[in-house]
Amino acid sequence: MSKKILVVDDEKDIRMYLTSLLMDNGYETCTAEDGFSAIGIAREERPDLITLDLMMPNKSGTDFYRQLARDADLKDTPVIIVSGLPGRDLAVTKPVAVFDKPIDPEKFLAAVRGAI
Repeated sequence: MSKKILVVDDEKDIRMYLTSLLMDNGYETCTAEDGFSAIGIAREERPDLITLDLMMPNKSGTDFYRQLARDADLKDTPVIIVSGLPGRDLAVTKPVAVFDKPIDPEKFLAAVRGAI
């Protein structure tokens, strides 16, 4: 069974790029365009990993992460930050990896493989 990754980003192009990259490498994906919808999708889909943008409308990635960390069923889900936000490495307490946009696909996939 392939591992499932939730891609959370408000930019459609980024969601499509990461989804294609992950699917081309054998991962199952689901997506959310903001932190508000992401928490519901995470609860429903139970992803093995989450890629998370920090600056999004409705609920930021940081707010989503705080809610995720308080959820008993989701708190141990690994998170990879994909954001251009300064200080992004400080926004999440235990990210598996932190990537600037645009990402290096080989380094990103190595981080994904290392996390799951």
